[in-house]
Amino acid sequence: MAIAFHYNDAQRAFRAEVRAWMAANVPREPLETLESARGFTAHREWERMLARGRWGMVTWPEEYGGRGCDLIEWLIFEEEYYRAQAPARANQNGIFLLGPTLMEFGTPEQRARFLPRMAAGEEMWAQAWSEPQAGSDLAALRAIAVRDGDEYVLRGHKIWSSRAAYADWGFGMFRTDPVSERHRGISFILFPLDLPGVRVRGIPQIHGETGFAEIFFEDARVPVANRLGAEGAGWQIAMATAGFERGLMLRSPARFQATAQRLVELYRRHADELEPAIGGQVAQAWMDAQAYALNTYMTASRLIAGGTIGVEASLNKIFWSELDLAMHDCAMRILGCRAQLLPQAPDAGDVGAWLEGYMFSLAGPIYAGTNEIQRNIIAERLMKLPRA
Repeated sequence: MAIAFHYNDAQRAFRAEVRAWMAANVPREPLETLESARGFTAHREWERMLARGRWGMVTWPEEYGGRGCDLIEWLIFEEEYYRAQAPARANQNGIFLLGPTLMEFGTPEQRARFLPRMAAGEEMWAQAWSEPQAGSDLAALRAIAVRDGDEYVLRGHKIWSSRAAYADWGFGMFRTDPVSERHRGISFILFPLDLPGVRVRGIPQIHGETGFAEIFFEDARVPVANRLGAEGAGWQIAMATAGFERGLMLRSPARFQATAQRLVELYRRHADELEPAIGGQVAQAWMDAQAYALNTYMTASRLIAGGTIGVEASLNKIFWSELDLAMHDCAMRILGCRAQLLPQAPDAGDVGAWLEGYMFSLAGPIYAGTNEIQRNIIAERLMKLPRA
């Protein structure tokens, strides 16, 4: 990574420890995509290996499987993780989204039950929010949870549930007040995906793998103890989760710095074949990745000092999603017609994983809250503009 900071002795020692462990343990060959059954199993084992080295989620307290690191140490860890080209995190919905939510809203019993297993890779999590009638308009959800003594009876249909095809648990929002509307009367509930009455059906993506699934709830019963927070408080809790999704941890700057560096290397190999304007796009992508890293270090320092992150998470989400798309679009332009080839094609050459990365980048402006919605949030809450 090109940014030069002045780290203290403890931070330098931490970086050396991470780098040495990654050098000794990162698989020499890339794992199969985690969106296939075999690839997901391989990524699950990688999560377990991380946990054995106490790298499952370094910022969590030690009693939950972490190391108690601060956000600067987490950024250092991420830089070394991507430097080593370590596998993608299959349990990102758990460790980056639900985990922080449990820390903030969960009971001591819930934190003790779920967090250590999450950090250890023993339980993999799916995010089950969207519904056929409630995608970007999440408040229009129709799935219900009917209270029956100490249990909820779940009924409804979730779709585009990331990781649900192979995960063990899901977290979703259900309407617990049958006469409520919009944001009211919604509860945040955790459920096993192998529960009787829960049916999971994978959704093939453009490359044929199942990174998503739809979930059908047909009188599935879960304990009331699986509700996170108070009954009817699910919207507020989910918005906190969305803040984690759009904020710092889901997409660390190291991810984009690594992509930018690969883009620079790809450009250098093909510079003689390209029109000059492509070089400007590459330079802009590299500068934007560095700017995102600088901004994240600034935000992390502010949070360590007791500050908070609020509406600016929406700015963050727009920036990293559009940066990712711009970098992969630039790579497609550099590769030309060969960009359409899979890596194993006879004439693929150095196409690498750019095509798969490009297809995934197209979803960036949609997931974690569409960028159109984020711009509305910025206009109304940050810029104080009137509603249209």
